[in-house]
Amino acid sequence: MDPVSSSTHSQSRPVALDIWRRVYSRLGPYWKAVVASAILLALAAATQPTLAIIMKPLLDQGFTGARPYYIWAIPLAVIALVLLRGVCSFGSNYLLAWVANKMLLALRGEMFERLLGLPDEEFRRGDSGRLLNRFTIDAGNVTAYATEVITVLARETLVVVALLCVLLYMSWQLTLIVVVILPISTLIARAFIRRLRRINRDTVNMNAELTRVVAESIDGQRVIKLFDGYEREAGRFRYVNGRLRRFAMRAATAEAAMSPLAQFSIALSVAAVIAVALYQANMHVLTVGSFASFMAALGQIFDPVRRLTNVAGRMQRMLVSAESVFTLIDHEPEADTGTQVFQRPVQGRVEFRNVTHRYADASGDTVADVSFTIEPGQTVAVVGRSGSGKTTLVNMLPRFVIPTQGQVLIDGQPIQELTLRSLRQQLSLVSQDVVLFEGSIAENVGYGALHDASKEEIHAALEAANLHTFVDGLPEGLDTPVGENASKLSGGQRQRLAIARALIKNAPILILDEATSALDNESEWQVQASLDRLMVGRTTLVVAHRLSTVQRADKIVVLDGGRIVEQGRHENLLANDGLYAWLYRMQFKENA
Repeated sequence: MDPVSSSTHSQSRPVALDIWRRVYSRLGPYWKAVVASAILLALAAATQPTLAIIMKPLLDQGFTGARPYYIWAIPLAVIALVLLRGVCSFGSNYLLAWVANKMLLALRGEMFERLLGLPDEEFRRGDSGRLLNRFTIDAGNVTAYATEVITVLARETLVVVALLCVLLYMSWQLTLIVVVILPISTLIARAFIRRLRRINRDTVNMNAELTRVVAESIDGQRVIKLFDGYEREAGRFRYVNGRLRRFAMRAATAEAAMSPLAQFSIALSVAAVIAVALYQANMHVLTVGSFASFMAALGQIFDPVRRLTNVAGRMQRMLVSAESVFTLIDHEPEADTGTQVFQRPVQGRVEFRNVTHRYADASGDTVADVSFTIEPGQTVAVVGRSGSGKTTLVNMLPRFVIPTQGQVLIDGQPIQELTLRSLRQQLSLVSQDVVLFEGSIAENVGYGALHDASKEEIHAALEAANLHTFVDGLPEGLDTPVGENASKLSGGQRQRLAIARALIKNAPILILDEATSALDNESEWQVQASLDRLMVGRTTLVVAHRLSTVQRADKIVVLDGGRIVEQGRHENLLANDGLYAWLYRMQFKENA
């Protein structure tokens, strides 16, 4: 055997046991409901063998007339037992459903808390389909299957044990035959468990891919229509959908095969029991009533054994889903190693000191030995060709990206020494990709820690952002919903709403990341006027593609290949006739 596969096999059992422990440890807060459900399960299980026991007096004494009152007593007993079983089953199922939904509530809450704390690099991987799948499918599978598995294991095990006791009471010789042959079905089930787990893991991965494909098609539906991408997207979906079908059929085949094979082993035991019973009856050792009770109990044991056999597939689905969920929960959160906070009002002096950064999968440095300083209230623009490291450099300031070497300082204090909360309270961001949330205009302007902002403050911010006339003209004013992804607003309106959000935060340091690059000329003019108001009195770091927007910057830093090749004011850089001048002339030609 391959040593790697052997090692993996030896580790799989402890890992599975650890997942089991973690799943069922979450039942702890709801132990009272679990105990009550277990009692009801036991009562429901106890009624099943009782129905088989009734067969003996019914046949041996009821039909002979020895007990006339059996005419009404036994039917009433049957009704009472079935009624008791129904009530207990309902109560148990209800309590376990309550526990499952409580677990799901807590589990998704824990997952979402960890999601918000993931490092920025995790979101750059673009694995949103897998993340969404963990919330929508995997978490639900864990709690649903966890309660279903525990229900089936507890109830059916109790039923099997009770029925075996009845069988032993009726005839220990016949029961011995059953006990010897029944474990064969267990061995058959174990042969399928490993295959089911592998199939279920593939299914989870492909479900994430399906979520991603559908989400991309929804987001990109206009591009699909305009560029005639129907067949391409339909092909991607057919492939993923077909793989899911094949995985589902493999799992169904494995599960379907377990049951007939297990039932065949049971049929062997039944055939042997009938043969021995007929022999005992001929020897006057076994009565008709005893045999009927024995066969009734034996007949009832098939379904519980089958359900116990089939629960293996659900257990594997639960384990695979739980593994996916705990992968997210166990993920290392964003590193917050800082212990200090700003002790005095921040002036806004920002210094990049010999900073270098290389991504984990990159062969070279994205940013290399970059140093420059922004004095309080100054505006510094970072420009360069696409891929020159501008965004990576700017993302170091809020610690979305951690420098491989060097330091970033605010007012002379290294930002690594600051808590993330203290650092980010001093920063505002307006980017090309505006993020607005489902809700009203007021809720988006006063977002997050600013949710207590008054209507007067929100109106003032909208006015400074040149958006008050538009908002006042809406039927619902500030309470107007922006729609999903702010679909009810134009690009310029979304940008100005983001500017109003930054204005109301009133942070001393402002980051503008390509804030006007995706706008038409009129919208750019309106947004730029709003930005000019926002930048007054603030230290501003601008990433710009349109060089016309940075001509008034106090300093322009030009990057090429991750290194500073020029820096200075607009006029001086044009006079130097270097990279900046070349980029400026290229844009001038494009706009001519």
